[in-house]
Formats: sequence, structure tokens, C-alpha cells
Amino acid sequence: MFGLFRKKIRREIIINAESLETRVGVLEDGKLEEFQVEHPTEERIVGSIYKGRIQNLEHDLQAAFVDIGMKKNAFLHYWDMVPDEDVSGEIESNSRRRKKAPWRKRFSNHQVEARFPVGSEIIVQVTKGPIGTKGPRVTASLSIPGRYLVMMPSSRLKGVSRKIGDVKERQRLKKVLARLSVESGVGLIVRTAASGTGSRGLIRDARVLLATWRDLQQAIKEKQAPSCLYREPDLVERVVRDWLTEDVDRIMVDSKEEYENLRVMANKISRRARSKICLHEGDLPIFDKFDVERQLDEAFRRSVTLACGGVIIFDETEAMVTVDVNTGRHKGKGSQEDAILEVNMEAVLEVARQLRLRNIGGLVVIDLIDMKSKKYQNAVLREMKNTLKPDRARTNVLPISELGIMEMTRQRVEESILSSNYTDCPYCRGSGKVKSVFGMSISIQRHIMEIMRKRKKSECPLALQVIVHPAVLERLRREDEQFLLDLEAKFTGRLSFKSDPNKHMEYFSINDGVSGEILYSSQEK
Repeated sequence: MFGLFRKKIRREIIINAESLETRVGVLEDGKLEEFQVEHPTEERIVGSIYKGRIQNLEHDLQAAFVDIGMKKNAFLHYWDMVPDEDVSGEIESNSRRRKKAPWRKRFSNHQVEARFPVGSEIIVQVTKGPIGTKGPRVTASLSIPGRYLVMMPSSRLKGVSRKIGDVKERQRLKKVLARLSVESGVGLIVRTAASGTGSRGLIRDARVLLATWRDLQQAIKEKQAPSCLYREPDLVERVVRDWLTEDVDRIMVDSKEEYENLRVMANKISRRARSKICLHEGDLPIFDKFDVERQLDEAFRRSVTLACGGVIIFDETEAMVTVDVNTGRHKGKGSQEDAILEVNMEAVLEVARQLRLRNIGGLVVIDLIDMKSKKYQNAVLREMKNTLKPDRARTNVLPISELGIMEMTRQRVEESILSSNYTDCPYCRGSGKVKSVFGMSISIQRHIMEIMRKRKKSECPLALQVIVHPAVLERLRREDEQFLLDLEAKFTGRLSFKSDPNKHMEYFSINDGVSGEILYSSQEK
């Protein structure tokens, strides 16, 4: 009953192109739900197709390393070295629906070496960009996305996106798809954006994709490895291709040039789509006008406060992301179990949003507040799965464990926004901690004693100068002065101290007080 009166969500796309980078935010009723950024100086290679050369085969890893012209070789699994259709032609199957089994179970290492010797050329597409110390990941199964269709060379597969749930619409699109004239051995998948689109739009999109494929085939013949054969369009063009759907009310952009480009691209879709493109004018920056800047500042904090008063804390590492859910200031009006359920339900909604905003991928571990009721646990799990449905990245959520832990994975294609826009603190190197002044004092005293002991045996003059951070010097003067005086008396030496505010908190050096020779220096961070 209530669904009949559900308020329509106003969906807007805000593009900030008048800066050193292009930023795109998707707002739903003014709340930031998705965010992407692209730097013109940084090459985006995900989706690009390369002609590469196999550098080496690692049988232990069941993978090949391919030179595609980048600093690091691309990683290619053995079972990704042959397009799916090529594999199906080599393997007998009694099942009408072929199961995708790992290639390593079908071919021996000797067969791999025979078919893909070191130095041979191979056409691959980047599925995951370089992340941290790892190079890009590639596959030989190519796919080229259009506005309504995805073309897959070397595959005869034709189908409709599962996200189109309406049975009648699916049947209509399948009929249109069956009538499309394409080359043999080329597969097509109807994208979600095609829902409600007429056959003319699909035919036009198919022609563009086939023209792209012919250009790609020509480049394969002419270009030498390693070289790029096809490159994904920039962020603004991808916005029109992937994001401009029927549920989008308008696209606001602050660049006159990009505004004209967007209108030209949208006009190829329909007049209605073109009418949704608007130019932002005025002195106030577009991200400030639509409150995107403030929401971004809040979104990328380590600690995010929920509307109910609860708190979620994000910690991102190279291997995984951990999310800790706390009740914070939330008190609740009902029982304790109901209060915990309320916080957990709101937390999973915010976690799903944060994963999209931060572009977090890989393993995600969420430490929920303990719930004794299995009914409540299942309710939170369902809420999380429902919230993740609109996510373009593939996700997989496991049931909540006995310890109250929810484990999930999210497709990791590129580095997260945090990793690409932030760097480790040069002071703490990302640990978030530095040695205390007490710990530094103990370490300095230990090294002074060691040097004085050695110098006394060699009968060298015991005059030492110690250079430290001002905060450490304050500790040595106030609380450790007597101990240092006792050291001077014990080893019949002289100690002098000097502070340097430009040095790291954990840095100190012990020098010869006469010659100035550095006898010991802690490692600079």
C-alpha cells in the first residue's frame, strides 16, 4: 500500500570540470551516493585493449606476465589466456550450458608453453588497474561497451542484462537482439540502460560497436607489440554512456566546453536526454553550490557518524578494509536489542554508500554490534544485500558469523579514492603512531652508554654532543637530568645536548664533541 505513494527520488549528476581534475558526483535527493574522479596527468587503463608480448610463464602461479608497454608487466591467469568461445571449441561438453572451469584443469604446462611461448604476441584487455606494488591484470576475453550494448568479440553469446527484471521487456529486447545483423563470432549483451529503448537505438549502437571492432582488427594487423589498440573514453564521456539513464533528472556541468560536448553526445541518444544537460553559471563553485564538497569532506573521514548517533570507523589496508560499528551516542527508545538493530541497520546502509564513494574493493570485514537474535541478524544481512544491488561493482556478502562479523567482497578494479588522493604521513609512515618522548629518552640513553663504554676502553676523550627533537630535549632536561649526570660521573665524560625542530620526533644523532664526527644516527623517516 505504502509503495503506491512512495516519493520519487530526484537523481542529479554534478560534474566539476573547471579544475586540475574532473570530478563527478551523483546526488539522490541532495545526498551524495556515488563519486568518481579522474586526473588528466594519470592514465586510466581499465577497459583498454593492448597488443602485448609474453615475457615469462610462471607455472607455480599458473600465470603469464605480459609486456603491454607499462612500467610493470601485466598479470594474466592461464585460464584467461584464451577467449571463452575459443575454449569452448576445444572442450567437449554434454551440457547445453557450458560451465566455466579453470583453464589449468584443461591444459598442461607443456601445452601452455607450446601455444604461448615466451616472446609470442597476445591481445589482452585490462580488467584491473595497477594497485600498490601490483601491476595490471588482463584477460584475452575482450568486451567493448556501448550505450545500450556490450560487444564481445570471439563469443557467440547473446543475452539481456539480469538487472532488467521485467519479463515482457526482456522478451522484447531478445527479439530485437535476434534481428541485429552482426559478424559471426561476435557476441552482444543488452545493457540495463537499454530498458525502454526502441530497436533503432539498439541498431545504431550495434553499428558503432562493429565499426570500433573493425578499427581494432586493423590496429591488430598494423601495430607492433607492445602497443595500445583501444582506449576507454574519458570520465565525462563515460558519464553519458553509463550513467545517463531514464531515472536521471539532470546533469549539471561547470565547463562551457564540456557542456557543449555533453549536449552533442546526449543528442545522439534523444532530444529528451539533451534537455537534461545544464550549464552551471555563477561565482560559487558547483560542488559548493550543491553541497558536494562538504559531503566529500565528511565521507572520507576515518570516523563517520550515523544519523542515529552511532559511529562507523574505516581502516583501509592493502589486503583488506575493516569497518567497526559502535553505538556511539545512540540510546534508543525501546529495548537494548532494538537499539542495536537500529544502529546495525543504519550502519550497513552507510557502509554500502561509503564503499561506492571511496571506490573500496577487495575483502571487507564489518564488525557489527553483537546481536543475539538470529531474526535480527538475517534482517541486517537482507538490508545489506538489498542496498548493494544498485552497485555497479560485483559484490558477495556472507552470513553474519557467531562473532558478529559480516564478511564481503567487492570487485576491485582500480585503487580506492583514498589511496589515489592521499599518501602515507611522512612522519609516521602510515602507522598513525610515533615513539613517545619517554621511549625516545630510553633509546638515547642506551646508545650513549654503549658509545661511552667503547670509548672508555679505547681511552678516547669522552665528549659527546646529542642532537634531538625539542620535545625529547625537554624530557631529558626535566626528568632524566640526574641519570645523565650519573653517566658523566661514571664514565668520566661530558655530555651536551642540542635541539633541532626540523628533525623527526624519532630522530637523534650522537656526535664526537671535539671533531664533530657522527658516531650514531637514527634512521630518518
